[in-house]
Amino acid sequence: MTTIDLKPAKSPARLMLNKVPEVTLYFWIIKIMATTVGETAADYVLEHTGLTVAKTTWVALGVLAAALLVQLRARKYVPAVYWFAVVVISIVGTLITDYLTDERGVSLWISTGIFTAALIATFATWYARERTLSIHTIVTTEREAFYWLTILFTFALGTAAGDLLAETVNLGYFVSAVLFAAAIGAVTAAWYFFDLNPVLAFWMGYILTRPLGASMGDLLSQPREDGGLGLGTTGTSFLFLGTILALVTFLTITRRDQADPVLVSDLPEHDHIDAAFVTDPAT
Repeated sequence: MTTIDLKPAKSPARLMLNKVPEVTLYFWIIKIMATTVGETAADYVLEHTGLTVAKTTWVALGVLAAALLVQLRARKYVPAVYWFAVVVISIVGTLITDYLTDERGVSLWISTGIFTAALIATFATWYARERTLSIHTIVTTEREAFYWLTILFTFALGTAAGDLLAETVNLGYFVSAVLFAAAIGAVTAAWYFFDLNPVLAFWMGYILTRPLGASMGDLLSQPREDGGLGLGTTGTSFLFLGTILALVTFLTITRRDQADPVLVSDLPEHDHIDAAFVTDPAT
């Protein structure tokens, strides 16, 4: 693949590569599993390293910074790079919420409200600057930065909301998981049968899969006396990580989640075009 210089914006031949995967069944399966791993892996590290929540959070943030640097420098969507960043950001989101709750004594009601407000503010700023929240045109560094910031807040919010229902409201992990799964089903039905805006439907589903995964992670890993199934953080984490690795390998080989290039001429006039993602269609 070769790059060419940026031409006037009306050239219909120029294509841009999306930096995120197509939304397929594989996407949702891996996303929910990554969400579950974010919950159990964070607990695993805390249980087996002796590090405090604060120190573990800083270590995870360092790994996340490195993962996002590789992702941002990539010229196209690479399954292994992308999904590694998702898994790490899921762990960081869990740790941030746990730090506020366990180390700072912040109520889950308050942290849920804080992350909800942060997520809304991110969406509002993203839309104000780009006039779109579609993941089908993550073709500039600025859009990708908004994308990953949004994902971070969805993971932190999902952990807080999941723990809020399961522990503070005392619904338990199983009931909480069922409620979030039902909400995802309602969003899917609204999109499929009632023409709910697909961008809105995607982000609603993305937000809801986080607390679903968090509730599932706690349900599987926590001791039976605490309402879990007693599989432990080790078994649950490695089971889901192994499945994610197998699916990512499959997608790397088959390219079934590769997004089609975006025609520059199809983008709105105000779109900011990053020349690093403009490719020669003949290659």
